[in-house]
Amino acid sequence: MGRFFVGITGASGHAYAEALVRGLVMGGHGVDLSITRAGALVIRHELGVDAGERGELLGDALEGWLGAEVASEVEVFLPEEVGAPPSSGTALGSGAILCPCSMGTMARVAAGFSSNLVERVADVALKEGRRLVLVPRETPLSQIHLENMAKLASMGAVILPAMPGFYHRPESIDELVGHVVGKVLDRVGVEHAVSSRWSGLDEPPEEAGIESPQER
Repeated sequence: MGRFFVGITGASGHAYAEALVRGLVMGGHGVDLSITRAGALVIRHELGVDAGERGELLGDALEGWLGAEVASEVEVFLPEEVGAPPSSGTALGSGAILCPCSMGTMARVAAGFSSNLVERVADVALKEGRRLVLVPRETPLSQIHLENMAKLASMGAVILPAMPGFYHRPESIDELVGHVVGKVLDRVGVEHAVSSRWSGLDEPPEEAGIESPQER
């Protein structure tokens, strides 16, 4: 169907990136993937994935991480490959998602300073008016962070922080991750079943153990 670019940076939250790539492929889409050097360090620490020193995912690393079925629909580009197909406005993609997005990457995208392929693709998405979703995972947020987010939102980017909800009563980390990834997939128009949808309270707040406003 379509083809999305996924940029993985050095922020914490690489479980979100893994679930996102799987969700895109299982939704029938191809993925162009690039991992920054900082991202390669963090993904090794958080997921045990050896992405190499440059995010190249050498040998069978990609297949070992995502499985053969998903890996077959993923093309990996080095962060310094600024001449790769996704870097050009003439290469029609379905959108770009930076997940997780570090505050450094966000600052450079907001300033139009492209130091690698991930930032260049985000810049192209902005100038071409294409879908751009940034998934920051940082707390607390400084005024600089908030100003960069507001600036990018004013340009048309979607700022979708990795803030999982709890109203669906998650029973595992996977369900918390799926809640955020489901929102990302919704914003780029990809059908999925990675998270449940709200259908209303299934019992009165009092019976669910939720205090009424009068009781607070």
